[in-house]
Amino acid sequence: MMLRLLALLSLLASPLRAEMLVAARMIPAGTLLEPRDVLLREGTAAGAVVAVDEAVGLESRVVLYPGRPIRAAELGPPALVERNQIVTLVYRRSGLLIATEARALGRGGLGDMLRVMNLASRSTVTGQVDEAGRVIVGPSARMLHDLEDF
Repeated sequence: MMLRLLALLSLLASPLRAEMLVAARMIPAGTLLEPRDVLLREGTAAGAVVAVDEAVGLESRVVLYPGRPIRAAELGPPALVERNQIVTLVYRRSGLLIATEARALGRGGLGDMLRVMNLASRSTVTGQVDEAGRVIVGPSARMLHDLEDF
């Protein structure tokens, strides 16, 4: 019993140490993070990234300020599609494939839902960006998006 009490007291007496990533410099939104952009510092913050490899290769979605914690929600996959870029809009269903050109109304990375304007019909639709930078609309895009929630 006494040993347990001593062990508990020693745990309480020693401070818990945690590390998190902070920005090494001001990083503009849309920057692809490299190892030199981040520093590992002692501390904790809600939602903060805790390992360099969790951030390197991702893109900053917002401006990251020096010394401030980098939160996972502030990072995302690199953009494959830029705003106003002409992209291939694809509809797939039961063996039917329709492809046309569209203009991206925003930026998006792999798996992001993105609004585009069909250049032929001038209608606006939302689809999911695939690995080739195409925007997939229809049931297959919704199924891919729904699977991310699991």
